[in-house]
This record gives sequence, structure tokens and C-alpha cells, in this order.
Amino acid sequence: MKISKWLVMVVVAAIAVGGVIVLDVRAQEGPRKGLRGQFLERAKEKLGLTDEQMGKIKTELGAEKGTLSGLLTSLHDARVGLREVIQKNGATESEIRAASAKVAAVEADLAVERAKLYGRISPILTAEQLAKVSEFQQRVDDFMDDAIKSLGERLAQ
Repeated sequence: MKISKWLVMVVVAAIAVGGVIVLDVRAQEGPRKGLRGQFLERAKEKLGLTDEQMGKIKTELGAEKGTLSGLLTSLHDARVGLREVIQKNGATESEIRAASAKVAAVEADLAVERAKLYGRISPILTAEQLAKVSEFQQRVDDFMDDAIKSLGERLAQ
């Protein structure tokens, strides 16, 4: 499977679970098209979303722009902090665990927000579109399972 197809599947799955929030937050900031526009157009095409559905999805995502933007910034900051602790000379296990706990706490907050968004976005999609999303998610899961297995085998050699 080509990487571009894999990326499209990931993006489409993310739309359904609110994971494309970053793209939509940026869309609200100005008239940039670039990759964001390409991904959204491909997702629209692959799922067969109508303009009305896209409008409703964008409205739902836009309503949470501030919350999502703050959570994504916090997640980035927490991950940077964790990386810095890991790479610090003499880092202790407790420092690493504390920094990791910060990442986990923000990820938990983001997961709750994604679940809320999924609850508001999934009713916008038809049963057929939801089935396509599930199929894409399964393909991504299968791809990741294969990649992890392959990496494990290579590391064992």
C-alpha cells in the first residue's frame, strides 16, 4: 500500500474521532489550503461527505477550537518536557516518571475531548460512512500490527 493511501486512511479515521482537530484549528486561522486542504478533500472524497456534512463537522470542531488548541499546545509542551528529561544527564527514574505522567494526563484530557467530539460528529455520518471509517481504522491497526511485528523481528536478529 502506498504511503499516500495510508496517510489518507489515517486522516479519514482521525476525522471520525476528532483527531484531525489540528487541521481544522489551523483552517480557522486563515485561508491556507496546502496539505490541510488536500487531506480534507481526500477525506471528503473517500467517505463521500456532502458539503452539508463537512459544514456540520467543521462547526463542531470550530466550537471546540480554544479547548483543542490549548490541549494540543499542552501536549506538545509536555512531550518536549519529557524528551528533555530523558536526554538530561543524570536524569532519575522519578523525574522521567513525573514528566511521563504529565504527558499521560494531557493525553487523557485530549482523549475525553475526542470522545465528546466523536459523540457529536458520528451522528452526522451515515451508517455507510461510519462503516468506511471502521474499515480504515482496521486497516491502520493491521498496518501498525505488521510494522510492530516486523520491527520486533528485525531487532531480534
